[in-house]
Amino acid sequence: RMSEHVINPFQHIVEPLDPSDPEQKFYNLSKLGDNRYDHLPFSIRVLLESAVRNCDEFLVKYSDVESILNWKQTQNQTVEVPFRPARVILQDFTGVPAVVDFAAMRDAVMKLGGDPEKINPVCPADLVIDHSIQVDFNRNTILSAPFVKKNQDLEFDRNKERFQFLKWGSKAFRNMRIIPPGSGIVHQVNLEYLARVVFNYDGYFYPDSLVGTDSHTTMIDGLGVLGWGVGGIEAEAVMLGQPISMILPEVVGYKLFGNPEKFITSTDIVLTVTKHLRQVGVVGKFVEFFGPGVAQLSIADRATIANMCPEYGATAAFFPVDDVSIQYLEQTGREEKKLAYITKYLKAVGMFRDYNDVSQDPDFTQVSLNLTVNTVVPCCSGPKRPQDRIPISDMKKDFETCLGAKVGFKGFQVPPEQHSTVVPFQFNGKEYTLSHGSVVIAAITSCTNTSNPSVMLGAGLLAKKAIKHGLSVKPYIKTSLSPGSGVVTYYLKESGVMEYLSKLGFEVVGYGCMTCIGNSGPLLEPVVEAITKGHVIAAGVLSGNRNFEGRVHPNTRANYLASPPLVIAYAIAGTMRIDFEKEPIAINPDGKEIFLRDIWPTREEIQAVERKFVIPSMFREVYEKIEPWTSILLASDSDIIILYFNIHSKFCVFSSYQTMDLQPPKSITDAYVLLNLGDSVTTDHISPAGNIARNSPAARYLTNRGLTPRDYNSYGSRRGNDAVMARGTFANIRLFNKFLNKQAPQTIHLPSTETMDVFDAAERYQQSGVPLLILAGKEYGSGSSRDWAAKGPFLLGIKAVLAESYERIHRSNLVGMGLIPLEYLPGDTADSLGLTGRERYTITIPQQLTPRMTVDVKLDTGKTFQVRMRFDTDVELAYFHHGGILNYMIHKMSEN
Repeated sequence: RMSEHVINPFQHIVEPLDPSDPEQKFYNLSKLGDNRYDHLPFSIRVLLESAVRNCDEFLVKYSDVESILNWKQTQNQTVEVPFRPARVILQDFTGVPAVVDFAAMRDAVMKLGGDPEKINPVCPADLVIDHSIQVDFNRNTILSAPFVKKNQDLEFDRNKERFQFLKWGSKAFRNMRIIPPGSGIVHQVNLEYLARVVFNYDGYFYPDSLVGTDSHTTMIDGLGVLGWGVGGIEAEAVMLGQPISMILPEVVGYKLFGNPEKFITSTDIVLTVTKHLRQVGVVGKFVEFFGPGVAQLSIADRATIANMCPEYGATAAFFPVDDVSIQYLEQTGREEKKLAYITKYLKAVGMFRDYNDVSQDPDFTQVSLNLTVNTVVPCCSGPKRPQDRIPISDMKKDFETCLGAKVGFKGFQVPPEQHSTVVPFQFNGKEYTLSHGSVVIAAITSCTNTSNPSVMLGAGLLAKKAIKHGLSVKPYIKTSLSPGSGVVTYYLKESGVMEYLSKLGFEVVGYGCMTCIGNSGPLLEPVVEAITKGHVIAAGVLSGNRNFEGRVHPNTRANYLASPPLVIAYAIAGTMRIDFEKEPIAINPDGKEIFLRDIWPTREEIQAVERKFVIPSMFREVYEKIEPWTSILLASDSDIIILYFNIHSKFCVFSSYQTMDLQPPKSITDAYVLLNLGDSVTTDHISPAGNIARNSPAARYLTNRGLTPRDYNSYGSRRGNDAVMARGTFANIRLFNKFLNKQAPQTIHLPSTETMDVFDAAERYQQSGVPLLILAGKEYGSGSSRDWAAKGPFLLGIKAVLAESYERIHRSNLVGMGLIPLEYLPGDTADSLGLTGRERYTITIPQQLTPRMTVDVKLDTGKTFQVRMRFDTDVELAYFHHGGILNYMIHKMSEN
């Protein structure tokens, strides 16, 4: 909010939205009297409004407003502008570290003589607990349904300390609301319940906007609320009142025409869009959708496209508000009074869109693609990346090509003589077989699709037809349905399709991210043994948004993203090696061949059911039931301090990275390379969220403290514990280290030439007082927004990363932790420079730094070259001088 002591220079454009209610005002941007505003992309108008409203000539200056208004000229000039979002959203994997950091910052400020109560959110924050629940119980277990209750009970048992801590945080810190476990997935809850679209706060109307500690925060862009993912530590600064410092982005226009064909789902459209935009290259840019085809898409369809924004690399994927948006708000139970002022305000400031009116089309940096929606075909993506789209008609051929191809994103390098491997196994007294491509996990999961009634009801109608044709899913396949909110279960039951989903094994197992985040739970032991024995390339198929190898499950090396109906189809088929157009999906008990086209519902069938059963009262009833936790006892302040800030806590250990003194920039001298990595190293490789392997450094640490493997839980659930998370850094079994030329969470300790776990090597280097460096290729840090992918390397003693390029959020996280992101100059790579990683590196850091400056690197071999230091703004340099963003905030709060 604006300082009380400064008069906003734009106060003259403030006026009542309704003359009969003069206390309810807004900044009327149309009164700026500048025709440049009418040509701005709608997403940039949101940035402009925030700058105008918050202009105080300190954090936000008049010149910042002019830079945004002059976007057409400044977009290519790397102009830095501040942005103050209306709110922040978090999920529990990132929320626990945030609350730990806030508590630790209070302690640090107190030690510096400041007022710890100043460490308190001033920007509204919502934290949704959705990442903790796992698929422990489903139809494969001996226990009977309802599985959701059993999984939730186990979730509470495993996470009692974490939940106690979060509940304490909701009481200890003002302006922080926590949505309890079992409510749903953060982005779906945001879409259906939390989103305001227009804020009415403190006497002012203004656009809803947000940043979130999850890369798929962009899902809310589908509703016309501008939002994107940031690092957890950057989000904490926003919560404390700091604006985000950002480079004014280019905006790519993506034009849509036509209507989808009757057998096409929104998932097919989004996977097509993802591949297109990956090919165009939109990293660091906004994408804004326009054209008459947008008007034909529901908000759920738009949200699905926006959700996958990180997979095509953009910062945001914006669909401006239109009549369809207002209809969605009405459908999801928002109050009529709010709908009236939302519409009136957005029209008054020129932010309400008519997609059929070409005169409203703004100027874009470029119009990259025109997609005629009726040309989209059914498809999946995989086996290792979301952008690798495959039409289902090509799936069989593509999988078999991948089997023999060289190890990579599209290859497993299985010898030709092993392509037909068949491994028998016993389950429940019957014999089954596995072969390459056999489906062992089939999960309807993730906010990407479960927020969309059309694909969920489509899955239900397909299940109904499959059951009526006598089809089933093999009992050893781990099936699950984890909706993003209770509304989904409500309309699946009311429409009568839930019973058919259950008969195929897709029973509700919980409300949370589950399989999509890697909480898929264990496979049956006979299945694991068969996979291991035959080196089977087993498959997982899920309606999620990420399928990096090692993320979904350690034993599924091939993972495919698909619409919920296709998840069921591949589960029934039992294999990815099928051409649905030419081969039957199954043979029914009567010996009749049943094809996918025989059971696939049309869009018209689905829409008829949706119109009848997805109604406002469902949403109101479900979200009115969100209550404070009753099963978690609230610890006192003294108990929390004892529980979380000492060595005996299982989950939370006092954050150890705050420093008290400002440090001048120092050169990095004679650094060793800890890891030599290739392209597309994800945050899952750097800081895994899944299960803790029994032979890992983290497991040894927990075992030494008296825990059994059953109590290890996951890395994601232990993100409040520095000791566990440091040991979990680079602990992914699918990490490919060029030093070893194989996948393993290990490296070579170069002075001794010993091969050891990454943590053990880093610890030995630290004991010798030696700085460390990471070498990497393109897209380092892609995948989920994960602050521990920067905190972990910091605790290992890594001072810098040298890569060809970075994922946006991860680069920001590195800066936030005081690490130096270095980038090869254009044309340079590790290979072109002849780097082996076995050299020692000296990086000269001058005392006077400027954004994106080049610095010298000298090797112990005598070779020298230059790299770019990726501090992109003056604010990021300020963070670096303070040793990271949290230290910057500590010093600032202490001074004040």
